[in-house]
Amino acid sequence: MRSIWKGAITFGLVNVPVKVYSATEDHDVALHQVHDADGGRIRYQRRCERCGRVVDYAHIDKAWDSGDKTVVITDDDVRTLPAERSREIEVVEFVPSDQLDPIMYERSYFLEPFGPPKAYVLLRRALEATDRTAIVRFALRQKTRLGALRVRGDVLLLQSLLWGDEVRAVEFPVLEESVRISAQELELSSALVDSFAADFSPQDFRDDYQDQLRELLEAKLAAGATVDAVDTELSLGRQPGEAEGGGGEVLDLMEALRRSVERSRGKAESNATEKPDKPAVKGRKRASGR
Repeated sequence: MRSIWKGAITFGLVNVPVKVYSATEDHDVALHQVHDADGGRIRYQRRCERCGRVVDYAHIDKAWDSGDKTVVITDDDVRTLPAERSREIEVVEFVPSDQLDPIMYERSYFLEPFGPPKAYVLLRRALEATDRTAIVRFALRQKTRLGALRVRGDVLLLQSLLWGDEVRAVEFPVLEESVRISAQELELSSALVDSFAADFSPQDFRDDYQDQLRELLEAKLAAGATVDAVDTELSLGRQPGEAEGGGGEVLDLMEALRRSVERSRGKAESNATEKPDKPAVKGRKRASGR
């Protein structure tokens, strides 16, 4: 791994030099656009609307429109901002870990001690002993950010957070209506939850879409560049009682719960009697946009 930047965690008079690394990576197959007639690569040009010339990145600045005026911000202007120059991860407070709402989390970064590790280990142990998370401010990629500093194994993990006004407040009128839930419905719902109960293991899940996309690309590559594209179609599962086109009969909630529990129990009994050659791998649901 290559570090993004070097800086220091600061709280009080304590200074903890660290290197920052991206904690996650993207394994999606990279696709680009081509002309369907001849396979030629489609490329985008950065063209100036005023002079009509194609402009290199070196000659591109940022700007903000006030309405009738445009304010241009150069790289030199950005470098004068204190937040951009800062290489500090400033601890502003330590909060109970359970007070952080997961909706606030953005990107995750591993922090490696840079220099003698004693202060790093001391901070890690203090967070573990108090079961608290450090709320920090830091600057990354020309933005001042709010972050959560917590422990993951033996490593300090920095997670950027959304600002409070970036999380939308939501109210759905239908939920304000009075809804009556019977004891039997709640009991069946709980039974359904119990039938799916498991310990979460991320390694059990794979991105089926990316796996199948790679298989498709490898098959086309092996067959030769001039082969016609394979006609593939995703099979979309429908709920019981749902007709093609989405306008089917709506099942009674109790009946749907009963069927779900029975189906789950049936699968569990079937799995218990079978002896598969290899562990089953759970597939992640495909996103509708893929």
